[in-house]
Amino acid sequence: MADMTGKKRILAVSASVVAVLIMVIAAMFLLRNPSGSDDGKWAARADLAQRELLDQFWDEKRKLHNNAAPCMLQLCTDPFHYWWQAHALDTLIDGYARTKEESYKQRIEAMYQGILDRNGVFPNAYYDDMEWMALAWLRAYDHLGDERYKQAALVLWEDILTGWNEEMGGGIAWRKEQLDYKNTPANAPAVILGARLYARFGDERDWEWARRIFEWQRKTLVDPETGLVWDGINRLGDGRIDKDWRFTYGQGVYIGAAVEMYRVTRDASYLEEAWKTADYVLRHMTSPATGMLPSEGDGDGALFKGILVRYLLELIKEDPARADGLVQMLVTNGESLWEHGKHPEAALFSNSWAQTPDPVVQLSTQLSGMMLLEVLAVLEQMDTIDF
Repeated sequence: MADMTGKKRILAVSASVVAVLIMVIAAMFLLRNPSGSDDGKWAARADLAQRELLDQFWDEKRKLHNNAAPCMLQLCTDPFHYWWQAHALDTLIDGYARTKEESYKQRIEAMYQGILDRNGVFPNAYYDDMEWMALAWLRAYDHLGDERYKQAALVLWEDILTGWNEEMGGGIAWRKEQLDYKNTPANAPAVILGARLYARFGDERDWEWARRIFEWQRKTLVDPETGLVWDGINRLGDGRIDKDWRFTYGQGVYIGAAVEMYRVTRDASYLEEAWKTADYVLRHMTSPATGMLPSEGDGDGALFKGILVRYLLELIKEDPARADGLVQMLVTNGESLWEHGKHPEAALFSNSWAQTPDPVVQLSTQLSGMMLLEVLAVLEQMDTIDF
Protein backbone atom coordinates (compact mmCIF):
# COMPACT_ATOMS: atom_id res chain seq x y z
CA MET A 1 0.00 0.00 0.00
CA ALA A 2 2.89 2.34 0.87
CA ASP A 3 4.57 1.58 -2.47
CA MET A 4 1.35 2.37 -4.32
CA THR A 5 0.99 5.68 -2.47
CA GLY A 6 4.59 6.55 -3.29
CA LYS A 7 4.04 5.76 -6.95
CA LYS A 8 0.96 7.99 -7.00
CA ARG A 9 2.99 10.81 -5.49
CA ILE A 10 5.74 10.36 -8.07
CA LEU A 11 3.16 10.34 -10.87
CA ALA A 12 1.52 13.46 -9.45
CA VAL A 13 4.86 15.27 -9.22
CA SER A 14 5.76 14.17 -12.76
CA ALA A 15 2.42 15.43 -14.06
CA SER A 16 3.02 18.76 -12.34
CA VAL A 17 6.47 19.06 -13.88
CA VAL A 18 5.07 18.27 -17.32
CA ALA A 19 2.33 20.88 -16.82
CA VAL A 20 4.89 23.50 -15.82
CA LEU A 21 7.04 22.65 -18.84
CA ILE A 22 4.02 22.98 -21.13
CA MET A 23 3.24 26.38 -19.62
CA VAL A 24 6.84 27.52 -20.06
CA ILE A 25 6.90 26.38 -23.69
CA ALA A 26 3.57 28.09 -24.34
CA ALA A 27 4.83 31.30 -22.77
CA MET A 28 7.97 31.19 -24.90
CA PHE A 29 5.81 30.70 -28.00
CA LEU A 30 3.64 33.67 -27.11
CA LEU A 31 6.69 35.86 -26.60
CA ARG A 32 7.87 34.83 -30.04
CA ASN A 33 4.39 35.05 -31.59
CA PRO A 34 2.33 37.39 -29.37
CA SER A 35 -1.01 37.04 -31.19
CA GLY A 36 -0.96 33.26 -30.98
CA SER A 37 -1.65 33.03 -34.72
CA ASP A 38 -0.03 30.63 -37.15
CA ASP A 39 0.84 33.38 -39.60
CA GLY A 40 4.40 33.99 -38.44
CA LYS A 41 6.36 36.35 -36.27
CA TRP A 42 6.02 39.47 -38.38
CA ALA A 43 2.31 39.01 -38.99
CA ALA A 44 1.81 38.62 -35.24
CA ARG A 45 3.73 41.81 -34.58
CA ALA A 46 1.77 43.65 -37.27
CA ASP A 47 -1.46 42.45 -35.64
CA LEU A 48 -0.39 43.91 -32.28
CA ALA A 49 0.49 47.23 -33.89
CA GLN A 50 -2.85 47.34 -35.71
CA ARG A 51 -4.58 46.73 -32.39
CA GLU A 52 -2.72 49.69 -30.84
CA LEU A 53 -3.75 51.88 -33.77
CA LEU A 54 -7.36 51.00 -33.03
CA ASP A 55 -7.18 51.25 -29.25
CA GLN A 56 -4.88 54.26 -28.91
CA PHE A 57 -5.58 56.44 -31.97
CA TRP A 58 -9.02 55.68 -33.43
CA ASP A 59 -11.80 58.20 -32.69
CA GLU A 60 -15.10 56.47 -33.32
CA LYS A 61 -17.07 59.71 -33.10
CA ARG A 62 -15.06 61.51 -35.79
CA LYS A 63 -14.29 58.32 -37.73
CA LEU A 64 -10.69 59.45 -38.02
CA HIS A 65 -7.43 58.83 -36.18
CA ASN A 66 -6.20 61.18 -33.49
CA ASN A 67 -2.91 63.01 -34.01
CA ALA A 68 -1.20 61.37 -31.06
CA ALA A 69 -1.47 58.92 -28.18
CA PRO A 70 -2.16 59.68 -25.46
CA CYS A 71 -4.61 62.20 -26.86
CA MET A 72 -4.47 65.65 -25.25
CA LEU A 73 -7.20 68.27 -25.61
CA GLN A 74 -7.50 69.99 -29.01
CA LEU A 75 -4.13 68.58 -30.10
CA CYS A 76 -6.00 65.33 -30.71
CA THR A 77 -7.72 66.78 -33.72
CA ASP A 78 -6.02 70.08 -34.63
CA PRO A 79 -4.41 70.65 -36.97
CA PHE A 80 -6.12 68.26 -39.36
CA HIS A 81 -3.32 66.20 -40.90
CA TYR A 82 -5.03 65.15 -44.12
CA TRP A 83 -2.02 63.26 -45.43
CA TRP A 84 -1.47 61.41 -42.15
CA GLN A 85 -5.05 60.18 -42.45
CA ALA A 86 -4.32 59.02 -46.00
CA HIS A 87 -1.45 56.88 -44.75
CA ALA A 88 -3.57 55.61 -41.85
CA LEU A 89 -6.10 54.50 -44.46
CA ASP A 90 -3.33 52.82 -46.47
CA THR A 91 -2.18 51.00 -43.33
CA LEU A 92 -5.70 49.72 -42.64
CA ILE A 93 -5.74 48.41 -46.20
CA ASP A 94 -2.46 46.61 -45.45
CA GLY A 95 -4.17 44.90 -42.53
CA TYR A 96 -7.20 43.94 -44.60
CA ALA A 97 -5.09 42.65 -47.50
CA ARG A 98 -3.17 40.43 -45.11
CA THR A 99 -6.01 39.12 -42.93
CA LYS A 100 -9.32 39.77 -44.75
CA GLU A 101 -10.82 40.62 -41.36
CA GLU A 102 -14.15 42.42 -41.48
CA SER A 103 -13.11 44.96 -38.83
CA TYR A 104 -10.63 46.57 -41.25
CA LYS A 105 -13.30 46.84 -43.92
CA GLN A 106 -15.62 48.58 -41.46
CA ARG A 107 -13.01 51.15 -40.44
CA ILE A 108 -12.06 51.84 -44.06
CA GLU A 109 -15.71 52.55 -44.77
CA ALA A 110 -15.93 54.73 -41.66
CA MET A 111 -12.89 56.74 -42.77
CA TYR A 112 -14.54 57.45 -46.11
CA GLN A 113 -17.29 59.31 -44.29
CA GLY A 114 -14.97 60.74 -41.66
CA ILE A 115 -12.75 62.44 -44.21
CA LEU A 116 -15.74 63.88 -46.05
CA ASP A 117 -17.23 65.13 -42.79
CA ARG A 118 -13.98 66.84 -41.80
CA ASN A 119 -12.76 68.09 -45.17
CA GLY A 120 -16.08 68.63 -46.98
CA VAL A 121 -14.71 67.10 -50.20
CA PHE A 122 -11.77 64.85 -51.00
CA PRO A 123 -9.56 67.44 -52.77
CA ASN A 124 -7.46 69.88 -50.76
CA ALA A 125 -4.84 72.57 -51.34
CA TYR A 126 -1.78 70.31 -51.60
CA TYR A 127 -1.23 68.17 -54.66
CA ASP A 128 1.00 65.66 -52.88
CA ASP A 129 -1.59 65.19 -50.11
CA MET A 130 -4.25 64.41 -52.69
CA GLU A 131 -1.97 61.86 -54.35
CA TRP A 132 -1.48 59.94 -51.08
CA MET A 133 -5.24 59.94 -50.56
CA ALA A 134 -6.00 58.87 -54.13
CA LEU A 135 -3.48 56.02 -53.97
CA ALA A 136 -5.09 54.79 -50.76
CA TRP A 137 -8.63 54.88 -52.17
CA LEU A 138 -7.51 53.11 -55.32
CA ARG A 139 -6.01 50.33 -53.19
CA ALA A 140 -9.24 50.20 -51.18
CA TYR A 141 -11.14 49.75 -54.43
CA ASP A 142 -8.73 47.01 -55.53
CA HIS A 143 -9.36 45.00 -52.37
CA LEU A 144 -12.99 45.82 -51.60
CA GLY A 145 -14.55 46.70 -54.96
CA ASP A 146 -16.60 49.59 -53.56
CA GLU A 147 -17.36 51.96 -56.44
CA ARG A 148 -17.24 54.96 -54.10
CA TYR A 149 -13.54 54.36 -53.52
CA LYS A 150 -12.81 54.26 -57.24
CA GLN A 151 -14.71 57.49 -57.75
CA ALA A 152 -12.83 59.17 -54.89
CA ALA A 153 -9.53 58.27 -56.56
CA LEU A 154 -10.74 59.56 -59.94
CA VAL A 155 -12.05 62.85 -58.51
CA LEU A 156 -8.71 63.42 -56.84
CA TRP A 157 -6.78 62.51 -60.00
CA GLU A 158 -8.63 65.15 -62.02
CA ASP A 159 -7.78 67.79 -59.43
CA ILE A 160 -4.15 66.63 -59.27
CA LEU A 161 -3.70 67.11 -63.00
CA THR A 162 -4.55 70.80 -62.65
CA GLY A 163 -1.21 71.14 -60.87
CA TRP A 164 0.79 70.58 -64.06
CA ASN A 165 2.20 73.72 -65.66
CA GLU A 166 5.27 74.69 -67.66
CA GLU A 167 7.11 76.50 -64.87
CA MET A 168 10.48 74.74 -64.40
CA GLY A 169 9.87 72.90 -67.66
CA GLY A 170 6.79 71.06 -66.45
CA GLY A 171 5.89 68.98 -63.44
CA ILE A 172 3.07 69.08 -60.93
CA ALA A 173 3.19 71.83 -58.33
CA TRP A 174 3.43 71.06 -54.63
CA ARG A 175 0.48 73.24 -53.66
CA LYS A 176 -2.14 75.43 -55.29
CA GLU A 177 -0.77 78.66 -53.79
CA GLN A 178 2.76 78.08 -55.11
CA LEU A 179 2.41 76.75 -58.64
CA ASP A 180 6.03 77.35 -59.63
CA TYR A 181 7.51 75.10 -56.92
CA LYS A 182 7.77 71.49 -58.08
CA ASN A 183 8.94 68.60 -55.94
CA THR A 184 9.31 64.83 -55.90
CA PRO A 185 6.48 64.21 -53.40
CA ALA A 186 4.03 65.86 -55.84
CA ASN A 187 5.32 64.12 -58.97
CA ALA A 188 6.55 60.58 -58.29
CA PRO A 189 3.32 59.52 -56.51
CA ALA A 190 1.38 61.00 -59.44
CA VAL A 191 3.27 58.62 -61.73
CA ILE A 192 2.35 55.69 -59.49
CA LEU A 193 -1.29 56.78 -59.51
CA GLY A 194 -1.50 57.40 -63.26
CA ALA A 195 0.17 54.09 -64.13
CA ARG A 196 -2.05 52.14 -61.74
CA LEU A 197 -5.19 53.80 -63.07
CA TYR A 198 -4.15 52.89 -66.60
CA ALA A 199 -3.35 49.30 -65.62
CA ARG A 200 -6.77 48.89 -64.02
CA PHE A 201 -9.10 50.85 -66.30
CA GLY A 202 -7.23 51.23 -69.61
CA ASP A 203 -7.60 54.96 -70.17
CA GLU A 204 -4.72 55.97 -72.47
CA ARG A 205 -4.81 59.51 -71.15
CA ASP A 206 -3.78 58.26 -67.69
CA TRP A 207 -0.80 56.46 -69.20
CA GLU A 208 0.26 59.51 -71.17
CA TRP A 209 0.22 61.55 -68.00
CA ALA A 210 2.21 58.92 -66.11
CA ARG A 211 4.89 58.88 -68.83
CA ARG A 212 5.01 62.65 -69.10
CA ILE A 213 5.36 63.20 -65.36
CA PHE A 214 7.93 60.42 -65.00
CA GLU A 215 10.13 61.87 -67.71
CA TRP A 216 10.00 65.31 -66.11
CA GLN A 217 10.85 63.84 -62.71
CA ARG A 218 13.75 61.77 -64.07
CA LYS A 219 15.18 64.66 -66.10
CA THR A 220 14.81 67.30 -63.40
CA LEU A 221 15.09 65.76 -59.94
CA VAL A 222 17.21 62.60 -60.22
CA ASP A 223 21.00 62.51 -60.17
CA PRO A 224 21.85 60.40 -63.26
CA GLU A 225 25.18 59.31 -61.79
CA THR A 226 24.06 58.05 -58.39
CA GLY A 227 20.31 57.58 -58.57
CA LEU A 228 19.80 60.02 -55.67
CA VAL A 229 16.39 61.67 -55.90
CA TRP A 230 16.44 65.37 -55.05
CA ASP A 231 13.51 66.86 -53.21
CA GLY A 232 12.41 69.82 -55.33
CA ILE A 233 13.15 72.79 -57.53
CA ASN A 234 12.39 76.53 -57.18
CA ARG A 235 11.20 76.36 -53.58
CA LEU A 236 12.56 79.87 -52.96
CA GLY A 237 11.75 81.22 -56.40
CA ASP A 238 15.38 81.11 -57.53
CA GLY A 239 15.22 78.10 -59.86
CA ARG A 240 17.60 76.11 -57.65
CA ILE A 241 17.30 72.40 -56.90
CA ASP A 242 17.26 71.44 -53.22
CA LYS A 243 20.14 68.99 -53.55
CA ASP A 244 20.84 69.00 -49.82
CA TRP A 245 17.33 67.77 -48.99
CA ARG A 246 17.83 64.01 -49.12
CA PHE A 247 14.76 62.36 -47.69
CA THR A 248 14.01 58.66 -47.60
CA TYR A 249 10.48 59.01 -48.90
CA GLY A 250 11.68 60.83 -52.01
CA GLN A 251 13.76 57.79 -52.86
CA GLY A 252 10.82 55.52 -52.07
CA VAL A 253 8.25 57.18 -54.30
CA TYR A 254 10.67 57.38 -57.22
CA ILE A 255 11.41 53.67 -56.83
CA GLY A 256 7.66 53.07 -56.77
CA ALA A 257 7.15 55.19 -59.89
CA ALA A 258 9.85 53.32 -61.82
CA VAL A 259 8.39 49.97 -60.74
CA GLU A 260 4.91 50.96 -61.97
CA MET A 261 6.35 52.10 -65.30
CA TYR A 262 8.06 48.71 -65.58
CA ARG A 263 4.84 46.87 -64.75
CA VAL A 264 3.02 48.57 -67.60
CA THR A 265 5.78 48.38 -70.22
CA ARG A 266 7.97 45.43 -69.08
CA ASP A 267 10.86 47.67 -70.14
CA ALA A 268 13.77 46.60 -67.93
CA SER A 269 15.34 50.07 -68.04
CA TYR A 270 12.69 51.25 -65.60
CA LEU A 271 13.61 48.45 -63.23
CA GLU A 272 17.24 49.50 -63.47
CA GLU A 273 16.20 53.05 -62.54
CA ALA A 274 14.53 51.69 -59.44
CA TRP A 275 17.55 49.60 -58.51
CA LYS A 276 19.97 52.50 -58.93
CA THR A 277 18.02 54.52 -56.38
CA ALA A 278 17.54 51.52 -54.07
CA ASP A 279 21.29 50.88 -54.18
CA TYR A 280 21.86 54.53 -53.25
CA VAL A 281 19.63 54.04 -50.21
CA LEU A 282 21.58 50.98 -49.12
CA ARG A 283 24.98 52.61 -49.64
CA HIS A 284 24.33 56.15 -48.43
CA MET A 285 21.14 56.33 -46.34
CA THR A 286 21.70 53.45 -43.93
CA SER A 287 24.25 53.40 -41.15
CA PRO A 288 27.42 51.51 -42.20
CA ALA A 289 27.76 50.27 -38.63
CA THR A 290 24.21 49.13 -37.93
CA GLY A 291 22.31 49.01 -41.23
CA MET A 292 19.66 51.29 -39.75
CA LEU A 293 17.67 53.86 -41.69
CA PRO A 294 17.92 57.39 -40.26
CA SER A 295 15.52 59.10 -37.92
CA GLU A 296 14.00 62.04 -39.79
CA GLY A 297 12.36 63.66 -36.79
CA ASP A 298 8.76 63.74 -35.69
CA GLY A 299 5.75 65.31 -37.39
CA ASP A 300 5.66 64.81 -41.14
CA GLY A 301 9.24 63.53 -41.20
CA ALA A 302 8.30 60.57 -39.06
CA LEU A 303 6.32 59.14 -41.98
CA PHE A 304 9.20 59.21 -44.44
CA LYS A 305 10.83 55.84 -43.70
CA GLY A 306 7.47 54.07 -43.78
CA ILE A 307 6.80 55.39 -47.28
CA LEU A 308 10.26 54.26 -48.39
CA VAL A 309 9.79 50.70 -47.17
CA ARG A 310 6.32 50.47 -48.73
CA TYR A 311 7.79 51.04 -52.18
CA LEU A 312 10.91 48.98 -51.58
CA LEU A 313 8.48 46.10 -51.15
CA GLU A 314 7.11 46.72 -54.66
CA LEU A 315 10.63 46.48 -56.08
CA ILE A 316 11.32 43.28 -54.17
CA LYS A 317 8.10 41.74 -55.52
CA GLU A 318 9.20 42.43 -59.09
CA ASP A 319 12.84 41.33 -58.74
CA PRO A 320 13.28 39.11 -55.67
CA ALA A 321 16.43 37.45 -57.01
CA ARG A 322 18.37 40.71 -56.55
CA ALA A 323 16.76 41.72 -53.29
CA ASP A 324 18.76 39.97 -50.55
CA GLY A 325 20.44 43.20 -49.46
CA LEU A 326 17.14 45.06 -49.27
CA VAL A 327 15.44 42.25 -47.38
CA GLN A 328 18.30 42.03 -44.89
CA MET A 329 18.17 45.78 -44.31
CA LEU A 330 14.41 45.64 -43.71
CA VAL A 331 14.75 42.73 -41.28
CA THR A 332 17.54 44.53 -39.41
CA ASN A 333 15.36 47.62 -39.05
CA GLY A 334 12.33 45.55 -38.07
CA GLU A 335 14.16 43.65 -35.35
CA SER A 336 15.58 46.89 -33.96
CA LEU A 337 12.15 48.53 -34.04
CA TRP A 338 10.67 45.66 -32.04
CA GLU A 339 13.54 45.31 -29.58
CA HIS A 340 14.55 48.95 -29.09
CA GLY A 341 12.13 51.31 -30.85
CA LYS A 342 8.95 50.00 -29.20
CA HIS A 343 7.34 50.91 -25.89
CA PRO A 344 8.17 48.11 -23.42
CA GLU A 345 4.51 47.38 -22.70
CA ALA A 346 2.76 48.22 -25.97
CA ALA A 347 3.29 48.19 -29.73
CA LEU A 348 3.84 51.95 -29.85
CA PHE A 349 6.86 53.15 -31.76
CA SER A 350 9.62 55.75 -31.90
CA ASN A 351 10.62 57.89 -34.88
CA SER A 352 14.05 56.33 -34.35
CA TRP A 353 13.72 52.60 -34.84
CA ALA A 354 16.63 52.14 -32.43
CA GLN A 355 15.44 54.17 -29.42
CA THR A 356 12.59 54.00 -26.92
CA PRO A 357 9.59 56.11 -27.98
CA ASP A 358 8.63 59.40 -26.37
CA PRO A 359 5.79 59.43 -23.80
CA VAL A 360 3.52 60.89 -26.50
CA VAL A 361 3.58 58.98 -29.80
CA GLN A 362 2.45 60.87 -32.90
CA LEU A 363 0.24 59.17 -35.46
CA SER A 364 2.84 59.71 -38.18
CA THR A 365 5.48 57.92 -36.09
CA GLN A 366 3.18 55.01 -35.31
CA LEU A 367 2.18 54.56 -38.95
CA SER A 368 5.78 54.48 -40.14
CA GLY A 369 6.65 51.62 -37.80
CA MET A 370 3.47 49.81 -38.78
CA MET A 371 4.32 50.07 -42.47
CA LEU A 372 7.64 48.37 -41.77
CA LEU A 373 5.93 45.52 -39.89
CA GLU A 374 3.31 45.07 -42.61
CA VAL A 375 6.06 44.98 -45.27
CA LEU A 376 7.92 42.31 -43.30
CA ALA A 377 4.69 40.34 -42.87
CA VAL A 378 4.29 40.31 -46.67
CA LEU A 379 7.91 39.22 -47.15
CA GLU A 380 7.26 36.49 -44.59
CA GLN A 381 4.24 35.31 -46.61
CA MET A 382 6.39 35.36 -49.75
CA ASP A 383 8.92 33.15 -47.93
CA THR A 384 11.57 35.73 -48.74
CA ILE A 385 12.97 36.02 -45.21
CA ASP A 386 15.32 33.09 -44.68
CA PHE A 387 17.84 34.54 -42.23
